[in-house]
Amino acid sequence: MAGVEGEIIINRPVEQGFDSVADERNEPRYNPRMLRAEQISDGPIGVATRFHTELKTIGRRIPMAVEFTSFERPWRLASVTRSSMMVPEGALRFESVPAGTRIRWWWDVRPRGALKLMTPFVA
Repeated sequence: MAGVEGEIIINRPVEQGFDSVADERNEPRYNPRMLRAEQISDGPIGVATRFHTELKTIGRRIPMAVEFTSFERPWRLASVTRSSMMVPEGALRFESVPAGTRIRWWWDVRPRGALKLMTPFVA
């Protein structure tokens, strides 16, 4: 397993930042590698909401299934993502700061298949 973490500050109120990130369908707007994202579960976004996404990486299109495992608006959002290459599981924390919102994330990444051999390099 490999760990990945980071943070960014965005110039938006914490509620707006959370809502934008929590709607996975917005990710293609700010992540050029995310080709598409659609909600596949019914109802409002919350715990157990599922999305089907497609990422372009290493010259390939990778279908992924994302499921929210925790939803504490506007402070914490956790998920697990399943793909043929890896299973990242982690959370984002949203914090109000003078410049807007600090978003911190951390993921435990479990590579699958041939990528398992590269676990030390994933992080």
